[in-house]
Amino acid sequence: MKKRLLSLLLLGLVLVGLTTTLSGCENVTTRADTQDTWAKIKRRGTVVVGLDDSFVPMGFREKSGKLVGYDIDLARAVFKLYGVKVSFQTIDWSMNATELRNGTIDLIWNGYTKNPQREKVVAFSNTYLKNKQVLVSLKKNHINSFNDMTGKTLGVQSGSSGYESLENNPKLLKDKIAKKTPVQYDTFTNAFLDLNAGRIKGLLIDSVYANYYIKHEANSAAYTETQGTFDSEDFAVGLRKGDTTMKAKINAGLKTLKANGTLAKINKKWFGNQQVEN
Repeated sequence: MKKRLLSLLLLGLVLVGLTTTLSGCENVTTRADTQDTWAKIKRRGTVVVGLDDSFVPMGFREKSGKLVGYDIDLARAVFKLYGVKVSFQTIDWSMNATELRNGTIDLIWNGYTKNPQREKVVAFSNTYLKNKQVLVSLKKNHINSFNDMTGKTLGVQSGSSGYESLENNPKLLKDKIAKKTPVQYDTFTNAFLDLNAGRIKGLLIDSVYANYYIKHEANSAAYTETQGTFDSEDFAVGLRKGDTTMKAKINAGLKTLKANGTLAKINKKWFGNQQVEN
């Protein structure tokens, strides 16, 4: 009898804990989808942006540790218009939406691609930069098309738009590669290390990262870029769905920076004479 009572007591505790956990998850979701935090952020004077701090040239650390990049300059320029400072927080990129919705960060601003899957849980600003996925390899690997990756090992960053493109359009590339499964990396930096060491033969990556990385390599002529048929992508700022005021502020700020020439200056600083589409 005592054992039965003990079992029932333990079961009750488990059910209470499960109910509390589910309630907590519902509260987080409700807050993310309904609360407008602009007034609180304005009073605080700081907005927290989550990023992968190894994504050149969007947001990365110099050897000194200083955080720099296209998105760093752009975010600061937008919020300067409203007298709000930007605090950048490094996150696990594969958990970006979770960090946003639970309030650890206020925005995802780091070469974040707008797509239907992400729009189910995250709101997006207007597009501020166009991007595409490219296949990067070493010339000595003789990879000049997606078909040339047949049976070969492909690298991709976990949680990236490249990974999502690969999964959502398997016939274009995924079905051709070794074991029909890519090697996943936490950062593109680590992926390039393996590419250079021959541990992978190709790397599916954002063109903005690939162009910048290769340009700054001493042996830039050793690489080749191949464009497949993945759709072009829109970089936008990720927000909680409840933050309608901040979304309007960011969109208005981007429009102002484009009109007063600040956006063109940031483009020039990070992409030189390379043509970019805003």
